[in-house]
Amino acid sequence: MQERVQKILSQWGIASRRHAEAMILSGRVALNGKVAELGDKADPHRDYLEVDGKRVEPLNRPQLFYILMNKPKGVLSTCDDPKGRKTVIELLPPNLQQGKGIHPVGRLDRNSTGALILSNDGELTLRLTHPRYHLPKTYDVWVEGHPSDQALEEWRQGMILDGQKTLPAQLEILEETPQQTRLLITLTEGKNRQIRRLAEQLGLEVTKLHRRSIGNLALNQGQQRLLPGEYRLLKPAEVSYLKRHVQLEASLALPVARRNQGRPR
Repeated sequence: MQERVQKILSQWGIASRRHAEAMILSGRVALNGKVAELGDKADPHRDYLEVDGKRVEPLNRPQLFYILMNKPKGVLSTCDDPKGRKTVIELLPPNLQQGKGIHPVGRLDRNSTGALILSNDGELTLRLTHPRYHLPKTYDVWVEGHPSDQALEEWRQGMILDGQKTLPAQLEILEETPQQTRLLITLTEGKNRQIRRLAEQLGLEVTKLHRRSIGNLALNQGQQRLLPGEYRLLKPAEVSYLKRHVQLEASLALPVARRNQGRPR
């Protein structure tokens, strides 16, 4: 059965759909001996598909990995950076950095920290980052000063961002000091730098932003705690939870989860 080339690369865990499209546009993908173009279709069981001169075959499909990481401040949520800045991929061991197609699912900006999913399951990535599926994400947010009740209620009800009203948010005050306020915010959408931009509209300056959980995947669960730069493989039940949320069937073959495998280097 023929599929678009970028979809094949995504489904096989070689790259996310967006990254696969970028690889095609840069001429790194060939189909039956010719440079592939966006829109080209292929049957992986019949056509000759190459990435960087290496043939892509069904038997070579990488094992699927599902990872939860506590992203540290100053690290980019991307696979590589032209300026040479550190990325979340570099926090993984060498055997997971190359040839596995692991990529961040969504993003946290450079100065934000906390829960970030990484995977080489391209179809799951596409679903989790699609606006149709509202997976809740919960953040600790520190702002300068003390926001008014009116400002907080406006934020809860939804505000205009990029010409559209944001979905309602759950928001409560966790603590206050003379200088700043810590808020607990839960969103069911993920527009670019949404929290920081909405806070700015309300005249608030975000001094710290930390994502504590994605759905029911929390950095701190019971005795388990992921420190900045640490990660763990998701448990089969956690992967099933994500796939059910985006209406995908759960995979039967999943790597065994191990706790706190990586520390920042």
